[in-house]
Order: sequence, then structure tokens, then C-alpha cells
Amino acid sequence: MVKVLSLFSGSLASRVATRLVERHEEVESVCLLHFRSPFAKESEDLRQLVREEWPGTPLRTQSLKREYQHLIDSTCGDSFNLSRTCLSCRRLLLTRAIRYMHRVGAKFLVTGELPGQHGIGTSVLADMSESLALAGRVLRPLFSSDPMRMPESVSSWAKLPNGRTRHASTIRELFDLASRLGIKLRDPMTSLNRCKLTFPGFGDRVSHLFHETGFTLNELRLLDFPLYYEVCPNTKIVVALDEQEKRELQNLLLPQDLRVYPATPHGPMTLARTHWDDRDELEKEDVIRLAARITATHLGCGPETPIPIYYRFENQNERLLVNVLPFTSCSEIALLDGVEVVPLESPPVLVA
Repeated sequence: MVKVLSLFSGSLASRVATRLVERHEEVESVCLLHFRSPFAKESEDLRQLVREEWPGTPLRTQSLKREYQHLIDSTCGDSFNLSRTCLSCRRLLLTRAIRYMHRVGAKFLVTGELPGQHGIGTSVLADMSESLALAGRVLRPLFSSDPMRMPESVSSWAKLPNGRTRHASTIRELFDLASRLGIKLRDPMTSLNRCKLTFPGFGDRVSHLFHETGFTLNELRLLDFPLYYEVCPNTKIVVALDEQEKRELQNLLLPQDLRVYPATPHGPMTLARTHWDDRDELEKEDVIRLAARITATHLGCGPETPIPIYYRFENQNERLLVNVLPFTSCSEIALLDGVEVVPLESPPVLVA
């Protein structure tokens, strides 16, 4: 009888893989290890999910904030590469999981990985396991051609197939497996898009940010907003449109940030962040006016009409007013010298 540690994201795939291994007669018990990442959307329902589906099973959560900074630093280079980053991420997760395996006395580690996921082949995964002294100990039941068919030995799930193979790679197949295993199909972890790095454009934003020095988690969270402008040098302008976005942006405003908003109710709210102390008065005025014009543009008024825009620094009580003309379109903003717009084709859902 053996003890198994599950690398548990809370996704449907990880739940199915964990349940498959748990059913094997050689498995005495399963422990769940969940990693929190600044790039992953989290849910307060995770612990409730575990209580319902794995009552009495220990769940340990760990943060990877510090490690992820070095992960992206070492993988991004000049541009973001999802496959390369995913590979480094898996190595990081396995490295951290090894420590916990020793702590709880687990012999095997189970994951919900799928063959070819994000362009990572089985030979690469095999080499990684070998280099981490985990060869034959990482169980990937969803690599099986028939996941519901119980192998004679639990270690059989550690054998990686050669070449292409059938696997539970589609949502429909995963739903079918989950139903047959008695797993509820609700998905509180939004596992289809839990990692924000999989959204087109988001990884490029992260790559740009991580090439700066002294960035913070606060700045990383600003990348979630669809309307995110990088202005050379070292200036960020972020616009929140709806009430949810404005609540999120409100929580991210720092004392030295500039808050910009129109005189009309229910308009956008903008954050402008730069090294204000390093700028002369003319440069400060240029940033303020640019943030005001961007805010006015997203108000949706005509470009010929001056718009009154308020602004104030968060650490000051004085509120000032400037009248600005909106840009003719958002496209005009993107064409400005020194302004870089990295669009998100599918913006991540903002989380607290």
C-alpha cells in the first residue's frame, strides 16, 4: 500500500486524475497540494470543493509568488513564449512538490497533465522527471488510452507513451470521465482559463513588466485590465470602465499615484503611475494631460468637444481640473510616440 500526493489545481482534469489514482487498490491514501500563483485565478470555493469531494483528505496550499518572478525572468528573454514558460512552471511545481512528498511520506505524485498540452511532448516530460529524480514516480492517468481501465500496478501510470495516443484531451471526454467517477461538473476554479498567461497578449505584458527593476505584485495585478498603456519612459496608464473594474482599480491605487476621472458621473476612472519625483514640471504636465485625454476618449464623447477632467494625487486632498480634447479614436492613442498598447484578445477575469 502506498501514499500518493496530488498536484491539485482544482481543475476538472486534476480532480479526475486524482480520483482515478485514489480508486486503485494499491493506494492507501491521497494528500492534496495546491499552489497559489499570481498568474492563476483563485477561488474561495476550493476548500469547500475538497470537503465535498474528498472529505477528511488533507489539503495543503502554498504560495509561489517569489519563485514565479525568477521563472519569468529566466524564460521570457526578448519575447514571451508560452511553451517555454509552461515547461519551466512544471519544473518549478515538481521541485516544490518533491519537498512535500518527503514530508508526508508519499511515494508517487499524480498530476492532471495531458499529452501535448501547450506544445510539451512526452519526451520532454520524461527528461524532466529524470533530471529531478522523479522517474517512475509521476503518475499521469490521463495519458492512458483508456483512463477508466485500472492498471495492474499504480506505477503503470508513470509510463509515458511514445508518439501520439488517445487521451482525455477534450472537455467532452473529461466531462464523461467525471460523470462516470461521480465528480460534479461544476468548476469553481474556472479551470479552462485559470492561468492568465494562456490569454493572448497577457504573457507579453508580463514579459515587459519583468524586464523592469523593482516591480511589485501590485503592478502585476494592473496587467489584468484590458485598457493598459505603457508610456516611455516608465509610465503606466490604466483605465477602468465598469463598476467592477473601478472597484479593483481603487484597491490598487498607491499614495503616489494620480487618479483621473471625468466630471460626469459613471465615467471611467484612470490610474497614472510614474516616477513623479524624477520628472520636471513640464514632464509631469505631459503625463497628466495624456492620462486626461485617454480618460476623455473612453468617455465616448465627440473628439471636437473639450471635456472637463478631474485629477488628484492619492496622497493629496487637492483636486484639480483640466479641459482636454479626446483622441479621435483608441487607434490614435496606439499611434502616439512612446505609447505602447499590448492588447488582450480575451482579458482575464479580475479577481480580488
